[in-house]
Amino acid sequence: MAINEFLNLITNVGFPIAVCAYLLFRLEKQLSQLSFSINKLNTIISTKLGVVIDTTSNSSDDKSKVA
Repeated sequence: MAINEFLNLITNVGFPIAVCAYLLFRLEKQLSQLSFSINKLNTIISTKLGVVIDTTSNSSDDKSKVA
């Protein structure tokens, strides 16, 4: 997000909405890094335990699938 776009956003929709958009943009990066770290830890733990955990499916249930 360029500074000109950010200033234009503040001018058009107001300061609170601009701050919200900025924070959501930063949060997306953090969630991406967190997801990468969780997948890496999952791989390390499954290797240590000697089990194969399926991480390719993006199912909505909370249970992990063991292959």
